[in-house]
Amino acid sequence: MTQQQKQNFTFALTVMFVVSFLLGFITTMNNSMINFCKAAFNLDAAQGQLVNTAFYGAYILSIPLALLMNKLGYKKTLVLGIGIIGLGFILNYVSIGQFAGTASIYYVFLACMFVVAIGIVFLQLVTNPYVKALGPQESAPSRMTLNQTLNSLATTLAPMFVSILIVSNNNEAPTAEAIKTPFLGLGLFTLLLGLILMFLKLPSIKEEEQPTDSGEVKQYHKSIFKYPHIFLGALGIFFYMGVEIGIPSFLPQRMEGLGLTSAVLIPDFISDFFTFLGMNMTEATSILVLYWFGMLVGRAFGSFILGKYDSKKVLVAAALMSVLCVALSLVIDGPLTIWLLILTGLFHSIMWPCIFNLGLEELGPHTKAASGIINTGVIGAAVLMPLMGVIEDSVGLKAVFACLFIYYIYIMWFTWKGSQIRIKH
Repeated sequence: MTQQQKQNFTFALTVMFVVSFLLGFITTMNNSMINFCKAAFNLDAAQGQLVNTAFYGAYILSIPLALLMNKLGYKKTLVLGIGIIGLGFILNYVSIGQFAGTASIYYVFLACMFVVAIGIVFLQLVTNPYVKALGPQESAPSRMTLNQTLNSLATTLAPMFVSILIVSNNNEAPTAEAIKTPFLGLGLFTLLLGLILMFLKLPSIKEEEQPTDSGEVKQYHKSIFKYPHIFLGALGIFFYMGVEIGIPSFLPQRMEGLGLTSAVLIPDFISDFFTFLGMNMTEATSILVLYWFGMLVGRAFGSFILGKYDSKKVLVAAALMSVLCVALSLVIDGPLTIWLLILTGLFHSIMWPCIFNLGLEELGPHTKAASGIINTGVIGAAVLMPLMGVIEDSVGLKAVFACLFIYYIYIMWFTWKGSQIRIKH
């Protein structure tokens, strides 16, 4: 690899890190707005969850969008995705003003967020295989984890954005009008970013032409269905979403069931800092900022660790530590229970990039299409959360956390067995 190629890869990786930040910011911002939407649109609990349904439901389009990416290439897909995101926010700005006071305003809002989510799916499709391709195969898990670190930084900041610019200005009577200005700003920023990217030169990666260590060009099977580790990797992401989203979704209920509050658990200096920024630290959900912060810290250190050690061993170790934390939380009742569940964020941090990388190994020209298949696994957040809610209602909250063991076991099985490259003939 020449020095010029290295410079091009460094620049391209920087661009992808910015895109990953945007991706994480919008995704978590959407999830953080559920309580606000319930008040602003006068919704019940089930209707409030439609925010997640509309957003994560877009991932069902991952495969057809990946096929489109296969024709367009990484850069055009990147620009298209960012443009669609900007369009979705602008449409929301216009539609909220147009449909204000009508019964259909919430569903128009959801439709616009679905448009935003389609753009997010495009970015998700691009970032993972492109970051994987921008450098040596052996350092791919490290690059992908570093990329996810920027994503986690965004997931930590997004709730602050929602709290400060949307919620804090409407303490007395939350209204949909509060969304307009922040969404207009996001829409204009995103469109500007897409316009800039149109004129940037990014390296064109042709996976099918990448040579092996021996210098020979590797041959690949014509059918993507001959690579079972792709589909097993999609199922790995499906179950991973169950643990990443499952714990923060049910942790506040666990805390309330123990009679604990954020004020008791969060040190005063941390609580004072977030209050100074404009966040409301009296709600049970405020404790979740520590879970997402753990994801950020884990990915920052994980990038270094994965550069030194085998990603499979690191992934299995992380899963085992998560199992230990959840198991202890089920037999302990008290503040330590909550801290154990928060600690899982540290171990969850490296799971997404490692699972994704294992699912994309040795695919050459099938990489883009495979990315779409694996991304479909994100619908696990839309499928497993309602199922776990039913289990909570019928059996109890501890049974919900016991479900996590099933998810962890599959992740460990995929890491050691399911991810092995076995071409079917």
